[in-house]
Amino acid sequence: MPTILVTGFGPFPGAPFNPTGPLVERLARLRRPVLANATIVAHVFPTSYAAVDRDLPKLIAKYKPDTILMFGLAPRARVLRIETRARNAVALLPDASGGARAGKIAPGRPSIVALPAPVPRLLAAARAAGVPAARSYDAGRYLCNYLCWRATEAVHRKGGPRLAAFVHVPKVARFARRPGKRRAATLADLGRVGAALLVAAARACHV
Repeated sequence: MPTILVTGFGPFPGAPFNPTGPLVERLARLRRPVLANATIVAHVFPTSYAAVDRDLPKLIAKYKPDTILMFGLAPRARVLRIETRARNAVALLPDASGGARAGKIAPGRPSIVALPAPVPRLLAAARAAGVPAARSYDAGRYLCNYLCWRATEAVHRKGGPRLAAFVHVPKVARFARRPGKRRAATLADLGRVGAALLVAAARACHV
């Protein structure tokens, strides 16, 4: 019976609404036959480095997830991005608590690590759900990349998760679009593709 930890983030400077929070709460209530024997644990991180360092180890120790499926907001993205690697670097940008870090995440470690994610499965699931998606090689230098790095570290520890995947979502329209305006992705679109990704992650646990 697989356990899947599904995470999102709260608001952060420049993004007063982060759709990944409502998304993971919705996914925790998802019912699909393939998920009948799965345990879905949802968690929304406050968007701070301290919160990731505090909460992620506790969640892994408590629930012992087989897979971590992480979501983050990329405000400038035009399509859904399936991340493939984490960089050993953070930029000097304040988080939601006002804290900031810069330099290496883990001094003495490689500059880039591959995310242990079922990327082809996730891409296929997103596209089958009718949402444009692409493979990404740059998770940025902020909290999303930081979480990618920490989750990958956890996978490589004895008894850790088998897989860790990170999905960057674009901004979504919170309200109905105006006539003549180009259609933006909605929370409903995000919920549909999120469900497809969760199902794909659950199936990958059995490979």
